[in-house]
Amino acid sequence: MITKLNVTALKVLDQDEALDFYVNKLGLEVAQDFQQGPVRWLTVRVPGDPSTEIYLERPAPPAYDDATAGQVRELIAKGAIGWVAFQTDDVRDLYETLKARGVTDFTQEPTDHFYGTDMGVRDPFGNGIRILQPAKVAQEATA
Repeated sequence: MITKLNVTALKVLDQDEALDFYVNKLGLEVAQDFQQGPVRWLTVRVPGDPSTEIYLERPAPPAYDDATAGQVRELIAKGAIGWVAFQTDDVRDLYETLKARGVTDFTQEPTDHFYGTDMGVRDPFGNGIRILQPAKVAQEATA
């Protein structure tokens, strides 16, 4: 029986650039960063939450053969690979913080919905990021 999600991955073209974005702009923290042979194992996580890490994976051998790695990198460059969703207590404040830190690729400004307020942004590689501030009291959806 599966009991929890431990690590998930986002594909990136440059791990140093990804590290800068996810830590210095988005506000996550480094969980692990070490070299294992040809592979750099670089993970980030929500500060103070050791339960789930995001592996910032650069597609390359040995996980992919050269041809496949090239195809994956082409898809990353088109923003066609991955996405992740986070929660926050104040999405509007976070939006202003991210803008002040130089984040510019917003796909949606904070928008109110019955389930809460959320926004969208892309990392430097086109991966989609959704950030949700859940509604304080869940409202029933109406058609």
